[in-house]
Amino acid sequence: MVEAGMESNQSADPCTAAAAVGQVTAPGCGGASAPDSACDLVTVPARQGLEAVDILRRGAGEAVGPVLHDDGGDTLGFVVPAGTAAGWDVPGSTCMETDGRGLRLAPEPPVEGSDWLVPPGEADLATDPAVLRRALGEAARMIEAADSCR
Repeated sequence: MVEAGMESNQSADPCTAAAAVGQVTAPGCGGASAPDSACDLVTVPARQGLEAVDILRRGAGEAVGPVLHDDGGDTLGFVVPAGTAAGWDVPGSTCMETDGRGLRLAPEPPVEGSDWLVPPGEADLATDPAVLRRALGEAARMIEAADSCR
């Protein structure tokens, strides 16, 4: 599902939301106004991703960039700055890089069966990878605690 010219640093099985990008332009993130700028995409299981979005939105000054929801694959994709994939090692997630082609964000979802949870026009250009890493860790701990109470 990975398009030619895209590489991933994968810590788990590939997530289909990552394959939904590649055709998808926002200034400063691979758009015509910033051709040298590119973005990567971190995909996680939807449950963990939804918790992470909530954590990011509650955080003081910690903003969330665009987030893509892939209904069919039950994953979320967080737009992160270019270069994130090279050092991404969060278990249970995958980070795709655009290999210099640029990730293009548009108001409409990039593929059928997906939708923006946080649309490009309503978000920062990208989520800070360090902040996302912390939010995903906290989300995983919350899910584990909730599941152990059952």
